[in-house]
Amino acid sequence: MPLTDPALSSAPTFAPASASAIANDLGTLPEWNLADLYPAMDAPAVKADLDKAAADARAFEETYKGRLEALARENAAELAQAVKDYEALQELLGRLISFAGLVYSGQTTDPKRQKFYGDVQDRLTTAGTNLLFFELELNRIEDAVLDGALANAELAHYAPWFTDIRKERPYQLEDRVEQLFHEKSATGRSAWNRLFDETISGLKFEVGGKTLGVEATLNFLQDPDREKRKEAGSALAKVFGENLSTFTLITNTLAKDKEISDRWRGFTDVADSRHLANRVEREVVDALVAAVHEAYPRLSHRYYTMKAKWLGLDTLMHYDRNAPLPKADDRKISWDEAKATVLDAYAGFSPDMAGIAKRFFDNGWIDAPVRAGKAPGAFAHPTVPSAHPYVLVNYQGKTRDVMTLAHELGHGVHQVLAGPNGALMAPTPLTLAETASVFGEMLTFRSLLKGAKDDHARKIMLASKVEDMINTVVRQIAFYTFERRVHLERREGELTSERLGEIWLDVQKESLGPVFTFTEGYETFWTYIPHFIHSPFYVYAYAFGDCLVNSLYAVYEEAETGFQDKYFDLLKAGGTKHHSELLAPFGLDATDPAFWNKGLSMIERMIDELDAMD
Repeated sequence: MPLTDPALSSAPTFAPASASAIANDLGTLPEWNLADLYPAMDAPAVKADLDKAAADARAFEETYKGRLEALARENAAELAQAVKDYEALQELLGRLISFAGLVYSGQTTDPKRQKFYGDVQDRLTTAGTNLLFFELELNRIEDAVLDGALANAELAHYAPWFTDIRKERPYQLEDRVEQLFHEKSATGRSAWNRLFDETISGLKFEVGGKTLGVEATLNFLQDPDREKRKEAGSALAKVFGENLSTFTLITNTLAKDKEISDRWRGFTDVADSRHLANRVEREVVDALVAAVHEAYPRLSHRYYTMKAKWLGLDTLMHYDRNAPLPKADDRKISWDEAKATVLDAYAGFSPDMAGIAKRFFDNGWIDAPVRAGKAPGAFAHPTVPSAHPYVLVNYQGKTRDVMTLAHELGHGVHQVLAGPNGALMAPTPLTLAETASVFGEMLTFRSLLKGAKDDHARKIMLASKVEDMINTVVRQIAFYTFERRVHLERREGELTSERLGEIWLDVQKESLGPVFTFTEGYETFWTYIPHFIHSPFYVYAYAFGDCLVNSLYAVYEEAETGFQDKYFDLLKAGGTKHHSELLAPFGLDATDPAFWNKGLSMIERMIDELDAMD
């Protein structure tokens, strides 16, 4: 596939060339070391590699353009060399854009970083133009001819990659149109993504007499003091409302941009391009969504009604959704304790898994502090196989932050294990990428639950996990439903801010249940969800991964031996196998509608256990 910008899907970050740390009441929080990519923005190696990328891309086009079918027929060895050269270019371009993206999101409001990120994007877009022909031309080779060429052992190594790009063939356009789409992306979709990032990171909120960024303000929605949660909710609504016209314009523009691309390429459903990228069938996703919608009353509606009772409330406000339960352990968890918790949980499953995760702590691969201008949320960025992943979290010492760390390290372990597949075959579809992260969370949760000191502590942990699973499954499917409605309505014309708010409230009421009351201002909360902007329809991958892991974990608990080896084989496969091939050794089949209900039933059983504790 053409070069993509990892920063667009996960918003990476910068730190100095040597790893540093920030000390506070949580201990010493690490800032990562990007020197394994490049020493600094102005390092001579950056300019040299940008120049090399441009020259090598031009030379590649001059050498191979217009010759690929002849090579497939007459010289498979040279075609194999062409693929190797293309992979090397993708590695080089990927290293540059990864570094630029990581630098940028460390402080998206810094003009120097903004310029650096934009300049690198421009240079790589130009270089990528010279490479566009390659996959397009490969896809014009007749199947029988390509199959014959794949008898060459070196070319056969890339057979999974050829299988993947052939799936794109029905939707590819004439070369000049593809070139236009590619070149205009820098002033189109990418520019609007950047506007969103810089806008959201630059917002300021007044809470408790302090001026805070979005991440710290959202954190107050988990505060045990209801008045603080209410104040934070009001501050978010106020600032989101003041910036509503900008977010509305971004959303309308990107939805229209996607509609144009989908129409030209021949995608019939608004989410089909995402399904193709995820290498998952529309029917599988539809079955997942239907199963979750049908389960709303048994899961979220039931749980939040129980939570309202625990909190002594007749109705929940939106700012109560993630409130801690009464007498919950609200102590701050130090960074060292979080590290030990996750590594111990991983080691209980596999010492090898813990060993890989430990490298992130030991080698400066994690950026943990909350900083002004830093990208909100959390991610694991794979960078390129010749380097290693980096993890960003905004660590504030809550139990959820520990689970987030476990989640992102699950991604990181997966990315390390998949790396040997190379730049073309290491990337994993989002649906399977979320499997490793959610599995890491589950290991950490089960480890914590086993150590619960009494029934109350067990209840608090169970409730916290149920909420996380509802956030991962119910909330993300509600997000997917919101996106579908927005993109479908956008085909008929622009959506006003008011209409976007109406759709948002509709899906929230449907998914969260009748116990919730939504105060004025909550209709603007769609504005801060980055996935809507960076990766349309990404969100169902979380629900896919959670339900899959629930089923996978049940197999693990019942397995006598060999599960860990099969699990590592799944992670090592990267993007070389379809989900059906990867799940078959575990006896799981995502195309079976009953599969999703099996995963959802684990959440329901946890709610049953909580209900029995009252």
